[in-house]
Amino acid sequence: MNGLSDVRLTLHSQELVAGQDKGLRNTMSRNAPAHLSRWDLFWLRLHTRKALLTLTPEQLRDIGLDREQAREEGLKPFWRG
Repeated sequence: MNGLSDVRLTLHSQELVAGQDKGLRNTMSRNAPAHLSRWDLFWLRLHTRKALLTLTPEQLRDIGLDREQAREEGLKPFWRG
């Protein structure tokens, strides 16, 4: 490894540790905008999960999911993160 790779690995490991220190408090709004209320977050989950169930195989491949993964996520209740 060259020196730059060592620096990247060190920084990445520090980011991982920092992320673990935050614990579970960010899991609920992992990919949602910070300004959303709890009800807005529920609404967003409900609609995006329904949309996930309607994607074509090509669209699922674009986002890196297979049909079973999409089905599993799409059928989750909106109140689960």
